[in-house]
Amino acid sequence: MKLFDHFFPTPEVKASRALETHIQGLPKAVWTAHNYEAFCKEGFAVNVVAYQAISRVANSIGSMKWAAFDKNGTRLERHPFLDLINRPNTLQSGKEWWRAKVAYFLISGNGYDERILSGTRPIELWTLRPDRFTIEASSGGVPSAYVYKTGQNKVRFTVDTVTGDSDVRHMKMFNPTDDWYGSSPMKAAAYAIDQHNEAMAWLQALLQNSAMPSGALTVDKETTLSDEQFNRLKNEVEENYTGARNAGRPMLLEGGMQWQTMSLSPEDMIIIELKDSAARDISLAFGVPPLLLNIPGDNTFANYKEARLGFFEDTVIPLADMFAEELNTWLSDFFSGVTIRPDYDSIEAIAEKRREQWELVDTADEITVNEARELKGFPPLPAPIGDMLMADLRSSRRGHEGDRANNPGKPDDGAEAVLKELAYGRL
Repeated sequence: MKLFDHFFPTPEVKASRALETHIQGLPKAVWTAHNYEAFCKEGFAVNVVAYQAISRVANSIGSMKWAAFDKNGTRLERHPFLDLINRPNTLQSGKEWWRAKVAYFLISGNGYDERILSGTRPIELWTLRPDRFTIEASSGGVPSAYVYKTGQNKVRFTVDTVTGDSDVRHMKMFNPTDDWYGSSPMKAAAYAIDQHNEAMAWLQALLQNSAMPSGALTVDKETTLSDEQFNRLKNEVEENYTGARNAGRPMLLEGGMQWQTMSLSPEDMIIIELKDSAARDISLAFGVPPLLLNIPGDNTFANYKEARLGFFEDTVIPLADMFAEELNTWLSDFFSGVTIRPDYDSIEAIAEKRREQWELVDTADEITVNEARELKGFPPLPAPIGDMLMADLRSSRRGHEGDRANNPGKPDDGAEAVLKELAYGRL
């Protein structure tokens, strides 16, 4: 046996030694510490700013068009990977699936997708509620299974502890204090959401109290009220002088009584400003410019057009790229290495900036053909045409067009002329 081991040693298995320590002292099932139900109720369901911010991001990614590319970077007009993304399952369209996926991700900081295989090809994708998942850790510090539970029903999705592959894909936002679950933007915005909700409740209570600040009925020091008189007066005020239906009703006071305002006016308490400040903090947590949510106050963008461009560049595109990378890592091998990417050329908000970028590329002399093509989103060309400077290409093309004008009957230069036309693009 020793001689066999000498000539045929066991292959060394590489693994993270630090990762294995993650499971020491931990139970087998790792439960999320986030209160997903509270995030949904107090944030998404009640707070209009959080709801609209999440909806803005989800709708923007959901409305995107997607493109497929082969290993060489050539765009494919039709492909089964695109068909899967555009119609992921029998109950959802592609846009609806994306909206649900993004909303779950922003509310919980985690996203879980299930793939359904038929033979060697995924035929369906389902995005699942993140609060129903728990993670089972393996001895190597990576998940051994994802457990999905609804009521008494439980489904266990095993994970290959070497490759990490599973029929469930877990996406998560970075969380510096948790090895298993992501940190939700809703958690970062929790204080601002509470402040905004309290400000709205205060304003609602103010409206229900005839839009008047609270006060007190006072009597002179020589007058005392019995318990019966006090309770009768209290009930009369609550029934006849509070609520929207009693707004403007004059108060009839008995002898010796006076109404004294005890609290400050809404302007003095700056409730409106506090509400708007909290709204801006909420929009900041989700990466949505306040201008897009009609929140008054200081805005860093001069107009709606700039705010929308900044929203796509800073929030929507990075998030869409991350989703695309996750799906490609998980599914690309089933499609012979074909990958998907968002079709940014179809996004109206960034179309003008892309045109400006293309014009800059068109006039640049010091970059190569392949550098120009990369900036325009085209695959590279082989040498020598791909390594040619744009200035040399323009000079070569002008000379080629001059020759054709002076010698109409002269044949083209064949493949080189075609490559030059492709490289030159719309210049």
